Amino acid sequence: MPSRRLFLRSSAVAAGTTLLSSAIARASANQPPQNQAPPVPAPIAALQSRRSQALPISSEERAARLERAQQLMASSHLDAIFLTEGISLNYFTGIRWWGGERLFAAILPAKGRAFFVCPAFEEGRAQEQIAASPLAGSADIRVWQEDESPYTLVAGGLKERGLATGTVGIEETVPYVFSDGITNAAAQAKFVSATPVTAGCRMIKSGHELDLMRLANQVTLAAYEAVYRSLREGMTQDDVATLVETAHSRLGFSGGALVEVGEFSAFPHGSTQPQMIREGVPVLIDGGCRVEGYESDITRMMILGKPSEKMKQVFAIVHHAQSAALAAARPGVEAGSVDAAARKVITDAGYGPGYKYFTHRLGHGIGMDGHEWPYLVRNNPTKLQANMTFSDEPGIYLRGEFGVRLEDIMHITENGAELLTPQSLSFEQPFAAS
Repeated sequence: MPSRRLFLRSSAVAAGTTLLSSAIARASANQPPQNQAPPVPAPIAALQSRRSQALPISSEERAARLERAQQLMASSHLDAIFLTEGISLNYFTGIRWWGGERLFAAILPAKGRAFFVCPAFEEGRAQEQIAASPLAGSADIRVWQEDESPYTLVAGGLKERGLATGTVGIEETVPYVFSDGITNAAAQAKFVSATPVTAGCRMIKSGHELDLMRLANQVTLAAYEAVYRSLREGMTQDDVATLVETAHSRLGFSGGALVEVGEFSAFPHGSTQPQMIREGVPVLIDGGCRVEGYESDITRMMILGKPSEKMKQVFAIVHHAQSAALAAARPGVEAGSVDAAARKVITDAGYGPGYKYFTHRLGHGIGMDGHEWPYLVRNNPTKLQANMTFSDEPGIYLRGEFGVRLEDIMHITENGAELLTPQSLSFEQPFAAS
């Protein structure tokens, strides 16, 4: 899951929240022995795995992505793109790599044969994964020993392909140590951003990708609903986060969430302070899972008992803002205008101006990365296209009181937009009927 959730979870542990006795165990009529895990609440135990519904991306689909990348290289005047370990390498080739400070790279030319640069001792692992990729049988693998420079191999491969003075796009997440090594070794080449190609491909989702994202979001929503029905007074935010993980696991996938209670729900990305569920206090849950590499991201507000009138009023404003953004989104409009539609609702309701209470952009692109291009943010002129996907997540944050955020994933259709999950109705009815 996104690192902020993992960071805040581990920070909460460090702050001592897990030293609190488990409220899950306290809620049980028969408390288990100290060294035994508390029983899984019945709503979570009843969940059934949906793993069989997740169909992996095929090599043929990745081959079509490589063809599209070559088309975008031509229109962007790039002769090749340079990828290292990460999501874009996986997106185009299916290769899942980790290697730390040792360079493993794929160089994909606009024309001609791709090549890889790989640590010699990792060649077997590389060959195994390349054999399952759309480049099987055609890729050129160049290996380097521990006392050799991998960057000379990159430069040599470019020269052999007539690209010694070409324009090479470097994927945006490539570590500086790698990009610096390449630019020094291939000094005659021109290095620019590969984002027009990588984001240009990844931000438009195929029908299969949308199916995987829809499943991921359905899974997370089902996990949240089971957790909501398992909430008890005295649970800590860490107890609830554990329940979210367990619910996702029962559904067949790895997932998790930030959990923020009461005044800490006004911190959009959470707090490390110990927090406890109490009657009449709002609970914000923000998280998701990954299905065959594709992310979900949902935020729901929950409460035990009754919300205050002010809480209900703020929820209604945020709900209206989310709906306004959905109504404004369609192919051809600027990304910034969708943010503006939601922000106007919040500002007109007295929670403005600008970022005063709605403190962040409306949304981010989502796919294989939880946050990816493009973004629904003020003044972004990017024109929306069919089959882009974004979070639609307006919020109002009142420091010292509470915060409200509603988040669902929005799919841009041919004529407008849809949410992949039903909108939340209220604090007391966080889960609408599908």
